[in-house]
Amino acid sequence: MFGVVVVGIGIAGRVRIRDLLAPLPSSAPEKMSVKGFISRRTLGDEQGVKQISMEEAVEREDIQVAMVCTENTFHEEHIRRFLEAGKHVCVEYPMTLNYKAAAELHDLAQQKGLILHEEHIELFTPDFKQLKKDVAGKTLEDGSLHFTGGPLKTGFGFLAFSGIARLTWLVDLFGELSVSGAAMVEDKEKNYTKMTVQLQTEKQKSIIWVEERGPNLPRVKNINFRFDSCSMTELPNAPREPVGLFMQDLVLFGQKLLGQLPPAQLQAEQKRVLHCLQLAERIQQLSETTA
Repeated sequence: MFGVVVVGIGIAGRVRIRDLLAPLPSSAPEKMSVKGFISRRTLGDEQGVKQISMEEAVEREDIQVAMVCTENTFHEEHIRRFLEAGKHVCVEYPMTLNYKAAAELHDLAQQKGLILHEEHIELFTPDFKQLKKDVAGKTLEDGSLHFTGGPLKTGFGFLAFSGIARLTWLVDLFGELSVSGAAMVEDKEKNYTKMTVQLQTEKQKSIIWVEERGPNLPRVKNINFRFDSCSMTELPNAPREPVGLFMQDLVLFGQKLLGQLPPAQLQAEQKRVLHCLQLAERIQQLSETTA
């Protein structure tokens, strides 16, 4: 059994505790047992799980795994502390707010023989799974992905990092990308931000990624992908699945802990994660240059 501590009790942290307490039958998470949670607030118990300190979690031998669900700005600090203490780590995206730190943390995990897993539940959504099937075998000519949503809270980082789920979508669909341009529009008084990024595939096909956030903006993804044989302007209307997104991610993480996944799959995932963080950092650099 792997003893687990959950760090951060927001929406994700509470869902993590819920799923650990009631894992999917006959799945890898049945080998995981939640031992406590950490929060800056004094909360007592959460779903019957006791609150413990960071110091206790790091020192306890019956805790082998940390699930980091804090604000993005704290991810790097928490990951490093748990890895140095010999604990496996699952962290909500983005792993860090810069590429160099993420690469260092992956190296540290590898040196210590530990699993460092970055959650990407957006790859488990039914609409994305269907979209990936629909895109398979088609040749992209150009495309766009426009995301809108409410204002970001403090601590989530630059838009390219806080919105790395969309970037991960594009890389998973079309392979490694490069950044040819990026710009940011910001109105602090209105709490409005809009980032526009020009991306290119390895075959020099253009993809525009827009991340737009502000009051009263609906949480929506709009796509427009033009292929050699057809165009896609709407996400597939795929039926809801019986297993939740966080549970699917927990199963994947559990399989890594138990050594049930082939090395090639782990290497490909790590390469994608680091590639997306490197793209996000380049986008931030270009956006700040043109601001």
